[in-house]
Amino acid sequence: MSKSNYKTGFIFKKFEPKSQSPFERLLDIFKELITHTSGDFDEAIDWLKQLDKEYSLTNDEYTIEDFIEELKEKGYIREEIDGDGNGNIALTAKTEQAIRQQALNQIFGKIKKNGIGNHKSNKQGFGDEHTGDFRAFQFGDSIEKISVTESLKNAQINHGINEFSLSEDDLVLEESFHKSQMSTVLMVDISHSMILYGEDRITPAKKVAMALSEFIKTRYPKDSIEIMVFGNDAWPIAIKDLPYLKVGPYHTNTVAGLSLAMDMLRRKRNTNKQIFMITDGKPSCIREKDGSYYKNSNGLDPYITNQCYAMAQQARRLHIPITTFMIAQDPYLMEFVKQFTQANKGKAFYTGLQNLGEMIFEDYETNRRKRIK
Repeated sequence: MSKSNYKTGFIFKKFEPKSQSPFERLLDIFKELITHTSGDFDEAIDWLKQLDKEYSLTNDEYTIEDFIEELKEKGYIREEIDGDGNGNIALTAKTEQAIRQQALNQIFGKIKKNGIGNHKSNKQGFGDEHTGDFRAFQFGDSIEKISVTESLKNAQINHGINEFSLSEDDLVLEESFHKSQMSTVLMVDISHSMILYGEDRITPAKKVAMALSEFIKTRYPKDSIEIMVFGNDAWPIAIKDLPYLKVGPYHTNTVAGLSLAMDMLRRKRNTNKQIFMITDGKPSCIREKDGSYYKNSNGLDPYITNQCYAMAQQARRLHIPITTFMIAQDPYLMEFVKQFTQANKGKAFYTGLQNLGEMIFEDYETNRRKRIK
């Protein structure tokens, strides 16, 4: 072997993780800030500058102004001129999608670490997702489901290699799960209590809504998800508008929210439908037939709660389960949710803000797959 050939081969180097560029590092922080400020670019940049002073995020070679210019160049922001001729900065669709993706990574990334996220089910059968398990062929089984490799392996074991033969007893099928389509409506409470007492509950709720919508759009494109918000009234919002969501001086009209959610699901042809409701406060408002509002923030008003229970029962008759995520742990509210859940035969989780996203994704993955009989 020549000296040159001896030197030819692989060179192994110590692995070093890819370092972020100044722009990428600031972009991650900016996406988080723009979520907290509900899309207010100027406020987000002010916060970024304060963080820069405290943690030295930039230097003389790359400043916040350089970052803003690069945001423009890369299509994350654009300048708009209002009716008075004043220039304003607006987010682009690219930024809105990037924010949803970041929310997905923050929430769904944790789930993967915990081993959640593969649509577990207690029942197996014909479908479109392989399980890795096999069973013997039975009369009436579809030929397309036969595992050729495993069947040939059985034939060699059972009959030997020299005189190869394949019998019906050698045939095996690979089990699969059936993944059915799901229509989901996610209700987000935007009543004033979502920012009451100095606790920001709306930002985590927005993150969950963005992550769940991005999750379904990318992983289950045949499924549908619609977002709606409820305060004194209820109305749908576009997924692209989630980063700009704010609370208002509203009470909590749970009845209006549930009514709209069921109307939205009635239009869906999918067999499987469900409602997720994120709320932190008691129902405190309903709209009367004459258009006026009946409001009561003091305790649980039976006039309001009884209508909530009636809506839960109506959803049950329509085969629409409601999963309530109560991000408050007051005992009397938990009792209301318990009775509400019993009326619907749905589910309820009493959770803080930290693991809300993980619980919603776990429940979505669980509910989405239907058992095969």
